[in-house]
Amino acid sequence: MKIITEKLRKLTMNIVYLNGPFQQKAYSRSSRSPAVTKSGTLYYPIWLSYAAGLARQETDYHIQLIDAVAQGWDTSDLINYLKGNRPDLLFCDTTTPSIKEDIATVTALKEAFPQCRTVLVGTHATALPEVILRDNAPIDAVARGEYDLTAIEMARALDEGRSWETLTGVCLPDQNEILYTADRELIVDLDRFPFVSKMYRDFLRLDKYFFAAGRFPMVMTITSRGCPYRCQWCLYPQVMHGGMYRTRSSQNVADEFAFISEEMPMVKEVGIEDDLFTADKQRLHDICRLLIKQNNRLKFWCDTRVDLDYDTMRLMKAAGCRLLIAGFESGSQPVLDRINKRTTVEQAYMFMSDARRADLLVHGCFVLGNPGETRRTMRATLDLAKRLDPDTAQFFPMMVYPGTTMYNWVREKGYLQTENFNEWLTPEGLHNSVVDLPGLSAREILRFCDHARREFYLRRRYIFRKLKQSIVNPWEARRNVKAFRRFARHLIPTS
Repeated sequence: MKIITEKLRKLTMNIVYLNGPFQQKAYSRSSRSPAVTKSGTLYYPIWLSYAAGLARQETDYHIQLIDAVAQGWDTSDLINYLKGNRPDLLFCDTTTPSIKEDIATVTALKEAFPQCRTVLVGTHATALPEVILRDNAPIDAVARGEYDLTAIEMARALDEGRSWETLTGVCLPDQNEILYTADRELIVDLDRFPFVSKMYRDFLRLDKYFFAAGRFPMVMTITSRGCPYRCQWCLYPQVMHGGMYRTRSSQNVADEFAFISEEMPMVKEVGIEDDLFTADKQRLHDICRLLIKQNNRLKFWCDTRVDLDYDTMRLMKAAGCRLLIAGFESGSQPVLDRINKRTTVEQAYMFMSDARRADLLVHGCFVLGNPGETRRTMRATLDLAKRLDPDTAQFFPMMVYPGTTMYNWVREKGYLQTENFNEWLTPEGLHNSVVDLPGLSAREILRFCDHARREFYLRRRYIFRKLKQSIVNPWEARRNVKAFRRFARHLIPTS
């Protein structure tokens, strides 16, 4: 009887992992550069899903994973939904551009459910916990960095009436001070986590999520945390993962593909959203061989550097890889060197040649407004993009986020236009530029991004190639039409 009573007591605790509303728009908090995209892309709440999945696996509490963005909910919708199962503990994801709305959402929830303890997690809360807690009484705590285990321990402490002060990885308001507890050790065994795709299946609507360069419907997964490279602006490796690179086992990754294939038959493609899936070449080869052995039906995409070799590309193609997302960044070698990219422009050309030989599509990522950027180097980047001619391309202004080396650099140099985080995005929620470089204003950088996008996509050669692709391959035709419908209005010049 005692065991049954204890079990029932624990089941009464309701824990919510929340991806909160954002202007009722398709805002991707899990993106490396969170925003509303011109292509209509909407990321899964990846990190919340992992944390919620681990809590569901390792506790007896009632776990809810809620994506208000995908549902199109505002705060009142969210409150009405939660009235049926009032939360005792809430973990709300944060990003720099959305932080004011994140705090407003939690404040409203606290007013509606005063008994609920509220915790902010994610990149912005990790980078600036003191600022958040000092100015916002409804926030009970911040769980810093990788909060998966921190959240579980906070729930158990709350259930048992213990203070959070003894836990690692948290920040707490303490009268007029902010209490920082010791950093939490990072989880090394990533196979400990349940498949994130199980959480998607059980809690989310797959038809709500979209990636412009991917096949639909798709899911996103992570097979590693951190990155062995040290790009100055990269958000998650610096802010969330403590600069430590860890991986799931090859078999564990292959097993998730098998799970998705069998349990989620509607899914056509898997997005491997590691910061660098191709970092460990031996592990990459092992994963590909396992996927080939199990006769994997799913296609996948992944992020890579432009130093990936042709033989590896061929193996990836055989394993189901359809698309490589490559960080070309700049057409200027001095700019690449200044951001510590450790790649060359020559490698970019070789990479594209090898990808075409391996019959792999490429989504090219180009960043404008890097340190040392000039009008001439921006033009060189656009010229490089046109010569490389990837299947799709994005031109983003340099986005700097608290907690990164690049953010600290622009602040120290006095290049940061504002610290009003609302201005990290345009009024429509699109990427904005807030960095004025010497001789190159944020406004000019943003205008050039728009110009580069139009010049790249409105070329006759590009349009004919996409028409041919659509005629030859019905799957790519569906993707092209869906993406074009969302993207076309952003190719029209505005005054």
